[in-house]
Amino acid sequence: MSVDLQVLLAIAAMTAATYATRLAGFLLQGRLDLSPRMKAALDAIPAAVLVSVVAPSMLATGWRETLASAVAALAAMRLPLIGVVGVGVAAIVLLRHI
Repeated sequence: MSVDLQVLLAIAAMTAATYATRLAGFLLQGRLDLSPRMKAALDAIPAAVLVSVVAPSMLATGWRETLASAVAALAAMRLPLIGVVGVGVAAIVLLRHI
């Protein structure tokens, strides 16, 4: 298997961008005075990213995956994130064995 130089450069650029944003956040966190509304917006970003990753596979696959996603969405109303992931994994495992 050969490795394409453009692929390596793209991976290196994405790595640099990721670490640059993390470093900037770390360095600026003490200097920024965020309102409670902005803090709430920033706290919602991980969940929004998770939904944007999961939603396409939730709707573009079979009925088992869609049902497991719905079960996980219902669990998300009561459980923390790790619990929701556990419920979702358990649901898809059970549904795929039906």
